[in-house]
Amino acid sequence: MPFMSFFAPDIAIDLGSTNTMVYVRGRGVVISEPTLVVVSTEDRHLVRAVGDEAKYLLGRTRDTLTAIQPIQHGAISDFDCTEVLLKYFIQKAIGPSHLFKPRVLVAVPVGLPAVARRALTEAVRAAGGRHVYMVEKVLAAAVGSGLPIYDPVGTMVVDIGGGTTDAAIISMGGLVVSQSIHVGGLRMDESIVNYLKKNSSMLIGTRMAEEVKMDLASALPARENRHVHIRGRDLLSAHAMDVEFTAAQAYEAVREPCAAILASIKWVLERTPPELAVDIMRGGIHLTGGASQLANLDQFIGQQTGIPVLLAKEPEEATISGLGSFLENEEPFQAIMNSAINKF
Repeated sequence: MPFMSFFAPDIAIDLGSTNTMVYVRGRGVVISEPTLVVVSTEDRHLVRAVGDEAKYLLGRTRDTLTAIQPIQHGAISDFDCTEVLLKYFIQKAIGPSHLFKPRVLVAVPVGLPAVARRALTEAVRAAGGRHVYMVEKVLAAAVGSGLPIYDPVGTMVVDIGGGTTDAAIISMGGLVVSQSIHVGGLRMDESIVNYLKKNSSMLIGTRMAEEVKMDLASALPARENRHVHIRGRDLLSAHAMDVEFTAAQAYEAVREPCAAILASIKWVLERTPPELAVDIMRGGIHLTGGASQLANLDQFIGQQTGIPVLLAKEPEEATISGLGSFLENEEPFQAIMNSAINKF
C-alpha cells in the first residue's frame, strides 16, 4: 500500500440545522442527509437511526424513541448526538480506517461565539477529525455561487438556511458588514404549525408543515385561490381532523419570518460603506440556502429594498460547493487556516 494512502482525504462539512452535506477532496459531494438522530427515550446513548433513516422515522416514532436535531441555529444543542452524527457521516464519506485522520473544513454562521466554535471543534475531533478549520457560510456560499469575493468591489450575499439567515457584505475576501439571525426554514415551518393551532385548533407535525410551505406558502400575497387539505389532530377532542388551508393563509403564516429576514438585510445595507453600497445597487443581492427558495421571496426582498435580487442556481448546494472549492485549492485553504475565525 503506498504511503500516502495512510492519510485520510480532506473533507468539508456544511452542518446545517436541517441538512448536512459532506464534500471529499477529489470526489465531490458524497453525502446530503438530514441533521437528525433518533435515540431511545430511556437511554439516549442507544442510537436507533441517523440521517435519512432517522427522517423516515420522524413523526412515526413510538414513545420509546426520540428524534433529536442536535444543531440549533448553527450551533450545537446536543453534544453527544452531534458527535454520533458527525462520526456516522465522516465514516460513511471516507471509511473507518486511516492511520492519519482527515483535516476538516466546517461552515459556520457569521459571528458564532468562541464557546460555540470550540464545542464544534471538539465534536468534530471526537468524531474523527485531525485538524478542524471554520469558514463563514456566506463566504463559502459566495464562492460556490461564482461571485468575485476577492475583487475590490462589494458583493452582498444572504444565506437563508434551516436555522439561521446570514446577511453579509463581502469585499477583498473578507466580511465588511454582517449579521446572523435565528430565522430560516424551520421558523417558517413553525409559523405554519402555530397558525393552524391558533386559527383551526389543529396540531400538525413539522414534516407536514414543511410540505405545506413548499407547496403553498409565498412571501407575497397569493394571486391564485389555491388550497390544500391538511390532516392533523384536533386539539380540543384529540381526534383526527381535516381542514382546507389556502394560499392566502399560508402567506399570512410566513409573513413574520419573511419580515425578520428583510429587517436583517436592511440592517446590513444601512451600515454598508457608500462606495460598496453603489456596487450592491449595481450587482444586486445574491440569495443562497435552501430556504431562499420560498416562493417569491426574491421578489419580496427586491420590492422592499429597491435592489435587484438574484437566486443562486443551486442555492442549497452553494455553501458545500464553496467549501469544496477551498479544499481543492491550497492557497485559499491556507488562508482559511490562518484566518481570525480559526484563532480562539
